Amino acid sequence: MEQLIAYLQKMGVLKTKRITSAFKAVDRADFVLPEYILSAYEDKALPIGYGQTISQPAVVAFMLELLEPEHGERILDVGSGSGWTTALLANIVGAKGKVYGVEIVPELTAYGQANIAKYNSHADITQAQAILGLPEKAPFDRILVSASGPSIPQPLLDQLNMGGIMVISINEAIWKVYKKEKSKTNIEKFEGFLFVPLIENK
Repeated sequence: MEQLIAYLQKMGVLKTKRITSAFKAVDRADFVLPEYILSAYEDKALPIGYGQTISQPAVVAFMLELLEPEHGERILDVGSGSGWTTALLANIVGAKGKVYGVEIVPELTAYGQANIAKYNSHADITQAQAILGLPEKAPFDRILVSASGPSIPQPLLDQLNMGGIMVISINEAIWKVYKKEKSKTNIEKFEGFLFVPLIENK
């Protein structure tokens, strides 16, 4: 794991102390399937079943740095998968914060719940419902979306606090969305990323 962290730092995608500390504290090997355990510290996405993956560490580090999570914040993790990003965020926000993961695949919801239970984390993972996100727990200071869609989902933007940040994959780019006002955003785009599609329950 130390070699992976050193590699991510050398790449320049893992920068801040709080995010680096989370990568050290939350072992990726606890969030991969047994048959991929020997690849847990490689910088590549790995299958977790049901057509989903645990994201490439470099991409996760890049997205978390864009998200700028802070101690004490309330964060929504959409497409929580195996629970790795949920646990990383929970480590960062600490006891005064809270992370809510949502996952559309029932089997992965259970898998993610079991994985984050390995840590004394301030996080929950629940089954995704008809409305995208988790409106009953909104608003959130930060929203991380580990799946790709054609545009910014309005339901998620509505659940973001004023002054909050959402990091999301749109087509083949990662967008950093600042919510300035109810209907005003600033957007930074970073091209060249592929994610599984964002699917809404119908």
